[in-house]
Parts: sequence; structure tokens; C-alpha cells
Amino acid sequence: MKRDRLKPTYTQPACSAQGPFELPAFSSQGDFILGGIFPLHYRVELPGTDFKDQPLAVHCRGFDPRAFRWALAMRLAVEEINRSERLLPNHTLGYKMFDSCATPITAQRAVLAVLNEQGEEQSPMCSSGSPLLAMVGESGSSQSIVVSRTLQPFCIPMISYFSTCSCLSNRKEYPTFFRVVPNDNHQVKAIASLLQRFSWKWVGVVREDHDYGHFALQGLKREIQNTEVCLAYDEMIPKDYRRERVLQILEVMRVSTARVVVVFSGEGEFYPFLKEFVMQNITGIQWVASEAWVTANLLAETYPFLDGTVGFAIRAGKLPGLREFLLTVNPDRPLLPPCSGQEAILDQHSAYMNTSSPRVTYNVYKAVYAIAHSMHNLLYCQPGTGPFLNHSCANSNNVYPWQLQYYLHNVSFSVSGEEVNFDQNGDTTPSYDLINWQRGEDGIPRFVTVGMYDGTKDSGKELVIQEEKIMWEGHQSKVVSVCSASCPPGFRKAIRHGEPLCCFDCLPCDSGKISNQTDSLDCDECPEDYWSNADGTLCILKVVEFLSHDAMGIALMVIAVVGACLTAAVLTVFLHHRTTPIVRINNSELSFFILLSLTLCFLCALVFIGEPTSWSCMLRHTAFSITFSFCISCILGKTLVVLAAFTATRPGDNIMKWLGPKQQRVIIFCCTLVQVLICAAWLIAAPPFPIKNTQAYHSKIILECSVGSQLAFWCVLGYIGLLACLCFVLAFLARKLPGNFNEAKYITFSMLIFCAVWISFIPAYVSSPGKFTVAVEIFAILASSFGLLFCLFAPKCYIILLKSDKNTKQHLMGNNFKCIN
Repeated sequence: MKRDRLKPTYTQPACSAQGPFELPAFSSQGDFILGGIFPLHYRVELPGTDFKDQPLAVHCRGFDPRAFRWALAMRLAVEEINRSERLLPNHTLGYKMFDSCATPITAQRAVLAVLNEQGEEQSPMCSSGSPLLAMVGESGSSQSIVVSRTLQPFCIPMISYFSTCSCLSNRKEYPTFFRVVPNDNHQVKAIASLLQRFSWKWVGVVREDHDYGHFALQGLKREIQNTEVCLAYDEMIPKDYRRERVLQILEVMRVSTARVVVVFSGEGEFYPFLKEFVMQNITGIQWVASEAWVTANLLAETYPFLDGTVGFAIRAGKLPGLREFLLTVNPDRPLLPPCSGQEAILDQHSAYMNTSSPRVTYNVYKAVYAIAHSMHNLLYCQPGTGPFLNHSCANSNNVYPWQLQYYLHNVSFSVSGEEVNFDQNGDTTPSYDLINWQRGEDGIPRFVTVGMYDGTKDSGKELVIQEEKIMWEGHQSKVVSVCSASCPPGFRKAIRHGEPLCCFDCLPCDSGKISNQTDSLDCDECPEDYWSNADGTLCILKVVEFLSHDAMGIALMVIAVVGACLTAAVLTVFLHHRTTPIVRINNSELSFFILLSLTLCFLCALVFIGEPTSWSCMLRHTAFSITFSFCISCILGKTLVVLAAFTATRPGDNIMKWLGPKQQRVIIFCCTLVQVLICAAWLIAAPPFPIKNTQAYHSKIILECSVGSQLAFWCVLGYIGLLACLCFVLAFLARKLPGNFNEAKYITFSMLIFCAVWISFIPAYVSSPGKFTVAVEIFAILASSFGLLFCLFAPKCYIILLKSDKNTKQHLMGNNFKCIN
């Protein structure tokens, strides 16, 4: 007896419900039970909690006729399948549908209610497996995450009709999740393409505080990362609606320059936000809708300011008989708001009766048919060809959800002409319609398809838009949303420090650089022979400049010709009066040589005018140097003669025999020969040559003569200067010698002018740019030539032509005059 008392007693563990479950919105019995979860209400009121007593049940608010239509689409599909003789013959499908109230916590209660049998103290889950084979749901991604994770331990597959979060494609996290709607990776690609298509470079983002909003934002940032699109702001609608936070978001939208706002949110979260938006009287916003609300009739009917909204919606399909089915439905539970019974359903619940382009409704329909086709393939598997152990098939009398999941992975069927299948992640083919919200003359909003996005097309060809069909916000012809206006050609973008790349200043291109495109990041430098035009948009050939027959060139040329003519005239006068004392004084031959050389000096200035060539470059410098050396040599000879004539005062002094005409010619020849030899060495070693000077002016090419050898050039000038200085010194010594016409005074003054001109020439020559360098050299030649001409011959011409009475030996002789001829 004691043994019996010590023997342990084993009892079956008790399993009891921890709280009441709500009854399903719709239910029907069948051989195989499907679950369905729909957001029949779009918001909840959470009860207060003091953490002492059991919380009260949540209260669902805001009936959503659109979601009600989705639920009825599931009923329609199940009833069609049950009547079909081709699909699942001799088997029927049942369902249990619950309301998630568009929140994760209520969705979790709903899925647990589906898994349990109501009205019994002990559910089948406590004693055996659940009769549920598959789940159709949910719309919101956050709700689907909760539902999927709840179903995972039971390996029950679920097919979502509207959950697009890319996170749900993670097979490790959600191995039983399928969907008949593209994931958000494709949606954000489509939205990014839309923003770039219309050059909306400065956009704001408003999102819900759920996984759907978080992952959509991440995806959009990833897609626009290497584009010109920037986010002006990113604001999040709080889960627990707080007016203060919403007002902060609206203030951000008000002050922002972004005119385009992308919204990732379900209509349940977005509805109260828009209600506050209306009160704040914010205008000028172009809305870009995510697929979660782009076909929300409730929003379109309630808020007319949303007209012009564009967004991508899942592709529409055809559901024959849907409209008639919706008109005959009489739900067991009074889900619709109270009414008198006299209202027209088309007026009161147009969202419910909107069957022109079913989208989410069509997805629900496809999801049910995907389960049915998979179940059909499972039940009618041929023995020996099955996918399980030893090629076995599933037991049709005891089907497990994990077996159905295998067939879902491989299902492929057609609905309304569309092929339906799933990839390895449970996703379907990415395809969207581009929707534009327009309001007809009757005031009824319409969702007009204005384009499409096909993710299977080649890159850059996915988006097709019929722009002429779009009606923009405020009936604008174009919507512009930029942080900074585009930089026109001729300018470059300068990014503002600490601001997004879309915010920049436009700076004009520097001289010599151009930009011929809009929004150039940098200006391109023109080639060496080109320069930028005034607008900085085009490289044009630089202006080629040289001292040509322009105003300056003509003026210098006229002066040179006048100088040569004056010199020739003086020579003519001297030849005509060559027998007069004033001409014969101090050797008339030297005067003729000087006049001849001065004529050549004037004429050599002409060689400097015109386009430089190899021959002209060599000729201009050598001709100038040799003619001036010849001229100064002649003056030097005359100076020596004057000095000798007035210093030979002793009788029998023979100094003049050493400065006779032959000796004077030798002096001139030798002095000139030295310059000829210097020029010859210059031309042989490093002759002058024409060059293109691109450094003096950035916008011009200066054609000029390079001297070839700087040493030779300055040696030539130095030698001329040496002869001039020698003449000046000798003439200066003889300036006070007696005689009414002492030519040494005039030679002294002429050499003073000559040296002053050429000393001033050096800094002017070095500092003058371009053709002015040549002009300075010509000016020095002409000025010094005129100085010599007037100083040496003007007094003589004055006596010859105007004071002929003084042109006598008595007047010119004085006491010590000696006529040397």
C-alpha cells in the first residue's frame, strides 16, 4: 500500500486560453482551412495601462471599405475554387478572416485567433497540430513581420497581398513568407527613376514609424546615392499620434524649399497627418505616393488638395464578377458604419465599389489561387514522382503546411492572362503602374494610369511615362523642386560647405576656361591657341596680333615715310647748293653720307610693320643696326674733322693730312664693318625668328620676332651706343671752339637727344607687351632719326633757304675758319 502511495502520478498538462478571442469577421468550413488577416479598420485606440490590472482590449476605429473589399475578394476566390471542377475537384476550401486594425499588436491577436478554435476551452493547438494550412495576409509590412514570425514555428506559409518591405525577402528571417506584390527594392528604384526623370533634385521624405517606412527610406537613399537627387529632410510620423510632433514635421515642410514630398506610409497612419496638414494651410506640395496609399480612395475623396499626386501602384488585373459579388454580400457582422438603409452604396462607399482597376484586391485573389494551385499539385501528385523522401507524395488525408510550402515555391499558373510564380525569396515579378490623381468635372477623383515601370527591362528602359496625360498639383505645367537652380553653360557648380550636394552656388568660369553643359562640376581649359568667349561657353581661336596696317601701324608708317621724304628733300637742297660755303664746310661728302644713312634709317622702320616672317625678322634688326652704325660713324668722322680743324692753329701743323677724305672714309668703313661683323655672327649663330607669344596676353597670340640671341641683340645696341657716346664726348670738347658756325654744338645736342631716346628705349622695350614692343622700337628709331636730322641740318637749311646773306665765307669764317672740302 505504501508503494502505491509513493508511485508518482502523471497528469495531462492543462492548456487553457489566457484571454478571450474575438470572433472572426468571416468564416467558412472546408476540407482545408485558410487564414486571412485584413485591416478592416485603419487605426486603434490603445487603452490606458497602470500595470496592475489586465489591460482592456484595444478599440478599432475608422472603418476602411477598401480593405473590406479585399476581404471579400478572398471570399470570392474561395467560392470560385470550390465551384470549380478543374481546380481541387472533390475538395473544398474554408477560411477564417480577422481584422488587424492596421497595427502589429492587433495583427498578432488575429493570427493567434486563426490558429485557435473559438468557443472551446481547449483548442486543437494544445492537443494536436493546427488545421490551418496557409495564411493570406497582411497589408502592412510590420503586421506581416509579426504574423510571419508567429507562424514560423508551425511551418505555416503565408502569402502577403500588400506587404512590400524588402526585409521580408530575407529567407533566413522569414522562411515561410511569400508575396504577390513586388518588394520595396523595386519600388524605391522606380521612385528614384521618377525623381530623376522630372529633375526633382531636392525632395522631402515623410514616413511611418514602422519597418515599412524604415526600410523604404534606406532603399531610397541607396538608389539616389550616386545621382543628383538629395533629401531636404526625413521626417517620421509617430506611431502614437502626437499633435506636437506632427506640427514640428509640418513646420519643416513649410520652411523647406523642397516642393516634392515622397511619403512611405499606410493610409491609416497618413490620414490623421493629412488632417492636421489641412489645418496648417500649407500649399504647393507635389506628393509622390508609395504603393501603400497611391490608390487609397478614402484619402482621395477626403483631401482634394492631393489632386496631382503621382506614385507607383501594383499592376491592376481583371476580376470578372467582382462588382456583382460585392453588391450581393451581406456580412454576418455589422462592419459597415450605421446607416438608415436609404443610402446608395455607390455614394456612401465608393471606395468599396471601386472595381474599375482592382490592384490589391487582385493580389488577394492571386494569393488565394496560388494556394489553391499548390494544394492541387500536392493532392494530385503521381506516386513515385513526388518531391519528398523516396519520391513520395504527401498524404492527402494528412497534409502538413511545410509540404504545401514546397509546392508554393514551384507553383506557376495564369490568372487573367498573367503568369504567377515566386522566386527563391518568395517574391514575384516587379511591375508597377504609374498613377496620377485627377479629379473629373463631376468632382469624383480618378486614378489615371500615366505610365509603367517594369523591373525586368534593361537598365534605363524600365520607366515609361506618358507625360502629356499627367495633371500636376495646382494644374502647373511643370513642377520644379531644387535646392539651387541649375548652373547654365559658362558657369560651374561650387558646393556649399556643410550642405548637401544639391545645394551649390554658380560661379562663372575663369578666363580661358569654358563649360558647355548645364550643371558642370568644373570648367575645361581651352587649348593653347584658343580662348574662351565672353559667355565662357565656347573656345574660340585667339586673336592673332602683330603691328599691322592698323591705326598705329599706319601712323608710324606715315611718320617714317615723311621722315624719309624730309631727309631726301634736305639732300636735294644740299645737292643744289653744294658749292655754297655752308654746304662745303667740314666736308660736304660726310653730310651727304649722313643724309643717305638717315633716309635708310627712316625706311628701315617700315620693315618692322607687318606680319613677322623669317626674312623680315632677320632683316629688321640687321638693317636697323647697320644703317644706324653707318650714320653714327659718319657723324663721328664729321666730329673728328671739326675738332681737328679748330685745333690745328700752329703754322705748318699737318694734323689735317691725317683726316683727309680718304681717312674719313676709312674711319666710316671700319666703324660700320664692326657692326656688320657682329650682325653676321648673330645671323649665323642664332638668327632672329618669328614666334607665337601666348604668355603676354591670355586671350591673344602675339606674332613677334624673337631676337634669337639676347647677347647679340644687346651687343648691337651697345655698339651703336658706344659710337654715339664717343661722338658726344668729342663734340662736347669742341663745343666752345671759335667760329660763327661751330657744327660741334649741333652734333653735341643731336647726340644728347640720340642717347636720351635710346636710354629711355631700354625700360620701355622690356616692359611693353605684344605689338607695343615693336612700336616702341620703331618710335626710338624715328625719334632718334628726326633728332639727328633736325639738329644737324635744320640750322644749315635755315641759312641756305632763309638767310642766304649769311651763306658767305666772311660770315662763316670768323677769325680761325678753315674751309675743308
